Amino acid sequence: QVQLVESGGGMVQAGGSLRLSCTASLNTYAMGWFRQAPGKDRRFVAVIVRGDSTRYADSVKGRFTISRDNTKNTVYLQMDILKPEDTAIYYCAADERLSWLLRGEADSWGLGTQVTVSS
Repeated sequence: QVQLVESGGGMVQAGGSLRLSCTASLNTYAMGWFRQAPGKDRRFVAVIVRGDSTRYADSVKGRFTISRDNTKNTVYLQMDILKPEDTAIYYCAADERLSWLLRGEADSWGLGTQVTVSS
């Protein structure tokens, strides 16, 4: 199992930006982000595969950008134009199988990092 360590969460005002990072112990084909708001299920945010193909949830398209640095086994989530509804714990996920990651059934998960957006 791949170990994942997230960083970069925090508190920001609406309209602001944050960048999350997730470093993996091994280079993995698919790496992505999910989030869980209070009282809600964990939901897909974005994924990037080796080769840099990406997918996004409709709610974040045009505002969030996922990228990766394979030399550092690190995936980033640049979050711009943040809204209060983006408030959640953000989890990094990794799996060699893209379909499993997209279903929320990735082999490896980070512990999560809190993002709070105030209005």
